[in-house]
Amino acid sequence: MRWLLCAVVVLMMAGCAKAPITGRSQLLLIDYAAETAMGLSESEKIKQNAKLSSDVRLNARIRQIGARIAEASGEKKFAWEFHVIEEDVANAFCLPGGKVFFYTGILKIMDNDDQIAAVMGHEVAHALARHGGERMSMQMLGNVGGELLGAALEVPAQYHGLYTQAYGMASQVGVMLPFSRKHESEADQIGIYLMVKAGYNPHEAITFWKNMQRLGGKKPPEFLSTHPSDATRIKEIEAYIKTLQKNGVYKG
Repeated sequence: MRWLLCAVVVLMMAGCAKAPITGRSQLLLIDYAAETAMGLSESEKIKQNAKLSSDVRLNARIRQIGARIAEASGEKKFAWEFHVIEEDVANAFCLPGGKVFFYTGILKIMDNDDQIAAVMGHEVAHALARHGGERMSMQMLGNVGGELLGAALEVPAQYHGLYTQAYGMASQVGVMLPFSRKHESEADQIGIYLMVKAGYNPHEAITFWKNMQRLGGKKPPEFLSTHPSDATRIKEIEAYIKTLQKNGVYKG
């Protein structure tokens, strides 16, 4: 009963929010200031330990595109930063508070600024929607839920470790991974909207993901992945562009 009351109190104290553009309801148990402080701390560590690109023209290009996307977002409270890491990795990421990092490896498969803007919009969207804080909130809630379920089932002490492991695996596949994929799809959608608002061609996002698809490589089944498959992303982006055209947001 004490655990149940604690869970109720946590839920009552939780900050309810709406994701930008999509309007999806969110549960955020992490304070905004604490979340952005963590993002700033991690950003400083990366800048100290990673090999940042010294290519002046490339850095200027990334910052220019990032600034256009950030301006289109209308978000003024973030201290936006855009960096390039010299490493042959086909990836990019954004930390809470608006610290964006591109690897040179992903830039190799981009043909133009519009494709860079597609990934930039996606990463900026993660920060805008506070996906990092939401994932941490879900993890906190999941931990409480596990304890509540264990107490309700009266799991014997000698089996508690096994129960915790089984619950963790089940919640990961059944809750956290689908939740992560939803975040990725939402970031794609918000990113496409920001691309259009910033004056970029959203169809180039489709071309970029087709480029990623051609890279191949071993990937887990979608239900065991944190990200939707490339094919799923392409299909969803195509559908969302049509929605923007139908609603008169995009004229292309």
